[in-house]
Amino acid sequence: MDTLTTNRRRFIAYFSGAGLTSTLLPGTLWARMREQEAQEVTAEMIRECGVIAGLDLTPEQAEEMAEGVNRNLEGFASLHEQRLDNSVAPPIYFSALVPGMAVDRVERPFRPSRPAGITRPSDLEDAAFWPLTALGELMRTRQVTSVELTRMYLGRLRRYNPTYNNVVTFLDDLALREAERADAELRAGRYRGPLHGIPWGAKDILAVPGYPTTWGSDAFRSQVTEHECTVVRLLREAGAVLIAKLTTGELAGGDRWFGGRTRNPWDPTKGSSGSSAGPGSATVAGCVGFAIGTETSGSILSPSVACGASGLRPTYGRVSRFGAMTLRWTGDRLGPMCRTVEDCALVFKAIARPDERDPSVLDAPFNWDAGLDATRLRVAYFPEAFTDDPRKGADWVANDAAALDRLREIGFTLHELDVPLRDFSSDGLRALSAESATAFDAFLRDGREDELTRPGRGRGWRVNQMTPAVAYLQAQRVRGIMMAELSEGLGEYDVYVVPYGDARAGLAERDQDQGGGGGGGGGGGAPERRSATSQLFQLFNHACYPAVAVRHGFGDDGLPTGIIFVGKPFRETEILTVAKAYQDATEWHRKVPELTA
Repeated sequence: MDTLTTNRRRFIAYFSGAGLTSTLLPGTLWARMREQEAQEVTAEMIRECGVIAGLDLTPEQAEEMAEGVNRNLEGFASLHEQRLDNSVAPPIYFSALVPGMAVDRVERPFRPSRPAGITRPSDLEDAAFWPLTALGELMRTRQVTSVELTRMYLGRLRRYNPTYNNVVTFLDDLALREAERADAELRAGRYRGPLHGIPWGAKDILAVPGYPTTWGSDAFRSQVTEHECTVVRLLREAGAVLIAKLTTGELAGGDRWFGGRTRNPWDPTKGSSGSSAGPGSATVAGCVGFAIGTETSGSILSPSVACGASGLRPTYGRVSRFGAMTLRWTGDRLGPMCRTVEDCALVFKAIARPDERDPSVLDAPFNWDAGLDATRLRVAYFPEAFTDDPRKGADWVANDAAALDRLREIGFTLHELDVPLRDFSSDGLRALSAESATAFDAFLRDGREDELTRPGRGRGWRVNQMTPAVAYLQAQRVRGIMMAELSEGLGEYDVYVVPYGDARAGLAERDQDQGGGGGGGGGGGAPERRSATSQLFQLFNHACYPAVAVRHGFGDDGLPTGIIFVGKPFRETEILTVAKAYQDATEWHRKVPELTA
């Protein structure tokens, strides 16, 4: 047995039992003290709480521990007196890289495609669904002004928002100021690039100074921050025009917020999935040029598939998270949601750079050449994942198979791989959700849970407040071993083709899970059997691999279906290149919804 596998099994065994014997649960002890109106922890409390931590203590051991635990609780009390905002991150930084992984550090010329023959339509709204490559060409050639585009998209947002419910705050005054500046710069010969003058929308967990950043919750409806999200700043510097704060499921979970449910542009009786529901809905409805979403456990990919957008979940450490609400410090990612894959590349180029506010971001160039021969890249897929999802209907299965066939027709050789780490259970990694409980610890301790639009959201955090520190750190160590073995098991392929996890039947359930603790909360009951696809999504997500969702057809219900292209860390160029080749060879992304005002 190789050393990697041996170590993994040792750590899983440790995490499952004996490794918890060195910790107790301070939150539980505090609860017992309050119950009994006690001034200090007793030996009996120690023994009771020890059961939760997997401890079988003798009376003598409990007595010995009581003094030290009381001393520690004094320190915990002093910590609770520190009023820490959600934005305060611990100075411990996660990396998606494992030993042996190489990162391309050579910056090459950025070469996007430049469509020919782009002319302004007589009715500007006919360009509402155009990709950024075409909108940008209209701007570059000065056939349209940014003010005109901005007024057009603001008009569409206001017209369709009553039906699709995808806007929290309209930013007309800010948008028109930025649009006027973009036009003035273009007249002066200062062209900032392909996003110059293009209107966009931000998921409403991204801070914009002077405007509400509500996090989709009644508890934060009046929240106005003074700092600016780095991604918002970078897009402004690229010339883009922010026109609206788009809906997010409450505290980045699902598609329901204090204003109701964000609806799907293909069928307003259906939701847009979550939690980047507004960005998915508004982009596909042709109400913004593009949008920025965030993901902790599926919140870019899920609404991209549900709405039919092209959505990029970048590698952790590619895009600064400064100014975005924290759900999990070692899992949150920000990425573009667009109408085409190349649009994602254009936006990603503007935001994939380090700042001085998020030390986790690696200084690595994003190279893009739209003319690259994609078939030179090595592509693998997982046959079992395409057949082992009991909740997939025949329509999804057929579209998955057709997508694989189309890739072969384009010229890709699809290499077969087994689903890696089949014996690895990620249940233990639920301890990572202690990060979310920590991010909202002050909120809970202030007794504000009843202010939430859905007060039940606090239950998961309370469960995760009970996570022992040792369990959390053990989970991170097990995660590291899983990441190393995943990298080894995947071989040296450039791109991995994965069917969307659990398909339509699982979309709503997955969305509700995403926010209730940052990728897995407490909860009881026997877990159902995980499909091979579900296993893959969990592994890729915990490893923080980049992925892009692409529409690959429509289901019997008339809603889009999608497929996912995944790569190893910092390989966004490769996955976008293969995804673009597939998209260019199909017509699915060109179909637009018939909207109802």
